[in-house]
Amino acid sequence: MNMKEEMKKKILELVEEVLPQIDFTASNSLVDDGILDSISIVTLVSELSMEFDVVFDMNELEPADLNSLDAIAETVLRLQKQ
Repeated sequence: MNMKEEMKKKILELVEEVLPQIDFTASNSLVDDGILDSISIVTLVSELSMEFDVVFDMNELEPADLNSLDAIAETVLRLQKQ
């Protein structure tokens, strides 16, 4: 299993706990379709920050960064390298 796949698995476990009402595997446009609202986004970013020790710059964060489980994993991995 590569790093991205491992990250996706960890993120899925985390979001199933903190945002169980949202199916992160069913959509590739979570933000664009309004599945993730502003409260969910703040919760998600906060949990990801604590769990993976990354800092999200809200001025640079784009909806595409959180639109899918793949995109979230890529974003977290990118932030870990900074």
